[in-house]
Amino acid sequence: MAAKQRSKAQIPKYPLWITLPYTLFVAVLTPVYWLRYGPGNFLWFSDIALFAVLIALWTGSRLLYSMMAVGVLPLEFAWLADFVTGGKLTGLAAYMFDPREPAYARALSGFHLFMPVIIIFMLIRQGYDRRAFKAQTALAWVVLVASYWFTRPDENINWVHGFGPEPQKILPPRMYLGLYMVLLPLVAYLPVHFVLKRLFRP
Repeated sequence: MAAKQRSKAQIPKYPLWITLPYTLFVAVLTPVYWLRYGPGNFLWFSDIALFAVLIALWTGSRLLYSMMAVGVLPLEFAWLADFVTGGKLTGLAAYMFDPREPAYARALSGFHLFMPVIIIFMLIRQGYDRRAFKAQTALAWVVLVASYWFTRPDENINWVHGFGPEPQKILPPRMYLGLYMVLLPLVAYLPVHFVLKRLFRP
């Protein structure tokens, strides 16, 4: 009985004024994205983070949101910086200003604005799980392989065919993918892991 009480005590109850609107938002976004962009679109790391944060809000999983902090926070900050400049800095958020993109689709992409704030709130409230780097690396390898095999090269999901919107033509495709899988955790995840370890309690 005491063990059950300790287990329940370790699961924080995030405020319903955050959890319920977030859940409703994801419930609306999911069928719209599925119909407009197809199931492969959910392999984007940001979309995976959207669902992972939802689960973390309900379960209090420190590992889950810590993985998303390692995996997507820098990219989300880059998206935000590009959004502020009207999509002219990096082009990541340029579609938000494209009149050819339906207004409802651009509105749903607004999750890039508030999801990083929620992840940081979780880090402040619960701390950082130091297992996140290894777990996120393993997840990323699975997602990258799935993105390579199950989506079209012209979609370039998670940049598995080239860094940027267009597929690269310098290296053989599988060699590029292998190099990308090695460099992503070393260049992108590891520095963020060290920063989060220093800023937030374990």
